Amino acid sequence: ERTAREKNVTYEAPLRIKIELRNKRTGQVTNQELYLGDFPLMTPRGTFIINGVERVVISQLIRSPGIFFSYSRLAGAKNLFGAKLIPSRGAWLEFETESNGTISARIDRKRKLPVTTLLRAFGIGTDEQLKKVLSDVDTDDQMKFVMATMAQDPAASENEGLAEVYRRIRPGDLATAENSRQMIHNMFFNFARYDLSRVGRHRLNQRFATNYELTETERTLKPEDVINTVREIIRLNNNPSARPDNIDHLGNRRVKVLGELLQDKMRVAFAQTERIIKDRMSTLDTDTVLPSQLINPRPFVARLKEFFSSGQLSQFMDQFNPLSELEHKRLLSALGPGGLTKERASFDVRDVHPSHYGRICPIETPEGQNIGLVGHLALYAKISPLGFILTPYRKVVKGKTTSEIVYLDASEEERFVIAPAGVMLSGDGKIMDERIAARIHGEPGLVTPAELDYIDVSPKQPFSAATSLIPFLEHDDANRALMGSNMQRQAQPLVNPQAPYVGTGLEETVARDSGLVVVAEADGVVESVDAAHISIKGDDGKKHDYQLIKFLKSNAFTSISQRPLVNKGDKVKKNQIIADGPATDGGELALGTNLLVAFLSFEGLNFEDAIVLSDRMVKQDVLSSVYIEEYSVDVRETKLGPELTTYDIPNVGEERLKDLDPDGIVRIGAEVRSQDILVGKISPKGEGYLW
Repeated sequence: ERTAREKNVTYEAPLRIKIELRNKRTGQVTNQELYLGDFPLMTPRGTFIINGVERVVISQLIRSPGIFFSYSRLAGAKNLFGAKLIPSRGAWLEFETESNGTISARIDRKRKLPVTTLLRAFGIGTDEQLKKVLSDVDTDDQMKFVMATMAQDPAASENEGLAEVYRRIRPGDLATAENSRQMIHNMFFNFARYDLSRVGRHRLNQRFATNYELTETERTLKPEDVINTVREIIRLNNNPSARPDNIDHLGNRRVKVLGELLQDKMRVAFAQTERIIKDRMSTLDTDTVLPSQLINPRPFVARLKEFFSSGQLSQFMDQFNPLSELEHKRLLSALGPGGLTKERASFDVRDVHPSHYGRICPIETPEGQNIGLVGHLALYAKISPLGFILTPYRKVVKGKTTSEIVYLDASEEERFVIAPAGVMLSGDGKIMDERIAARIHGEPGLVTPAELDYIDVSPKQPFSAATSLIPFLEHDDANRALMGSNMQRQAQPLVNPQAPYVGTGLEETVARDSGLVVVAEADGVVESVDAAHISIKGDDGKKHDYQLIKFLKSNAFTSISQRPLVNKGDKVKKNQIIADGPATDGGELALGTNLLVAFLSFEGLNFEDAIVLSDRMVKQDVLSSVYIEEYSVDVRETKLGPELTTYDIPNVGEERLKDLDPDGIVRIGAEVRSQDILVGKISPKGEGYLW
C-alpha cells in the first residue's frame, strides 16, 4: 500500500479465474486458468489507491425497485390511482385509471392498452375469469372499473390478448399468438432480461402479503403480481381516504453500496465478453480451440478502470483532517448513474423527511446545488442486507426499558410507538413521566409509558458524526449548525493541536474510527519506541511492530505524521491508542487549538466580520500547519536539441543559484521562499535576426 502511494501506481492484485470449456458434441473438457486483469484492493481504512492517489467509492441512495402507487387529481373528481411496477432490470409496467373508469396499462413507455388485455395475455383469458379475480375488490354492484375496462378491451380470449399486446409493443410486425407468447416470456419471465431483484420481490411480498422466496426463479414477474396490482388500484379507487405512496420515504429508497455498484458495472463487461465469446466460437475450430482464445479480458479491465478512475461515485478522498476522511466514507449521494441530476431534482427530493430520523442527518448537507441530494449517515445507522437504512431502538415492556436493542427500517418503524431518548428513567429503567411526547405510527402525539414499544438509544441518534461534535447543538440555529458541520471538515491539521476543553464525548471515537491513529492489537509492554516505530511485546508472547507514518502528503497537500503516545516500559491494553495522527491530541480529535476569545470592538479593526489576532499566534506557531507540495518539470527532446537541467542559468545572479546542485536541482534541506528557483532548465533556441 505504501509502495503504491510512493510510486504513483494502483494498489491492486491479479485476478485469475478457472475456465472449463466443454464440447457438447465430443464430450471433451478443457480446463485453463486465465488472467482477467488487475483488481484494485481496498485498504484497511476502506479506501482505494488508484495511480498513487487515495480514492473512496461513496454509496448511492436511489429509488428501490418494487411497486409504487400514485394518484392523479382531476378537477371536481375524486383521486384516480395508478401504479408503477419497477424492476431492477427490465421493462417497466405502468398502470393508470382514466376519468371514465378504464384502467389502462403501458409496457416500457409504449402505447397504452386496457389492463384486461394484458391480464388475458398473462393467462386470464375469459370474461368470467377476469370478473372472478377482481369481483371481491370492485364491490360496486355494476363492478364499474372492471366493466368500463372490458368495454374498451378489443380482445376476448387469451390468444387475442397476446396478439393485441404484441401489436402495441411492435407495431407493423405480424402479430401471432406464438410470437407474442415468446416476446412476453422474454420480456417478463426470463431472468436474463427481467429481474425484480431481492429487494423488489421483498417489497412486493410486503405490499401484497405474498410469500415468494427471494431466489432467482422467484425474481421474475408473476401473473399474480399484475393481478394483485390491479386489485390494489381498484381497492384504492374505491376508498375515499386512500393515500398514495411517498417516493421520498426511506422505505421506498435504498442504498447501493460499493459491491452492488461494481456488480452493475461488471454485468455490462461480462455481457460484452459473452458476445465476443459467441462471435469467436462461430469462427474458430471447435475441436482445437482453447478457452484463452475465446476470452478477451479487455472489456473487463476497461470497465474496472472507468469505474475507479472516472466514475461519478469514485471520488478523490477528502483528506483535510480525520473527520473529513470519516465523513466522506459515510456520504450518501442521490446523484450518479441511474440516480438524479442536480438540475432536475425537485424540492421534495431534497427536503428533510420524517423517515430520515436516526438514518440520515437532517443538518449536514452541502450549501450549493447539491443541497439535500448529498447527505451523511446518522451516528447509529447501519445498512441492512437489502440496502435499507436501519436505526436502533431500546425495547420497552410495560413502561420499563430493557437492554434489548432492535434495529428497524423506516417502514417497520411506522408500526410502533417510539419515544425520544430524553425521558426520565428511574434506577431500574422504569419510565417516570406520566405523559410522553412520542411518534405514534409516524405521527407526533402524547402517550402513557404503558403504550410505548421502543425508546431512542441516544439523544445524538438523529445526527451525523460532524454535527454531534458541536457542543450545545440544541441551542444552535439549524442553518448555522449546517455551516459548522461543513466547516469542521475543512480544518487544517495544526503543528501543535490541542484537544478541546469543551467536547461532546465523541472526539476519541471519531479519531479512532478515522484510521489515522495507531491502535494496539493486543495487551502487552512497550519494548522500544522512537519517532518512526513502536515495538510491543504482547502478553501472548508475540512481538508487535508498528511503523509510524512520517510526512506523507495527503490529498489536501497537508502532512500526515504520527507521533508516539507511549514510553518504553509502559503497559498497554488491546485497542488502546498508542500513537496520534494529524489533528489528534492524546487520542482525541483536535481540529484546532483552545484560544482566549474577547467579544468587543477593538479600534474599528474588527469592523464587519474581521477579527484581530495576537502576534503570539504567529511567533509561537499556534495556528501553523505543515503543507507538502510536489513540483514537477518536464525535460523534453525538442526539434532544436535536448533541454538540459543545469546550475548555469544565463542572466541569473549567484545569490539565487546558491541552493542548486551541479545538475541544477535544489538540494535536500534547503530553505526556500516564494519565487526561489527549484530547478534550473535551459532550452535550445533558434537563431534570431537582429533588425
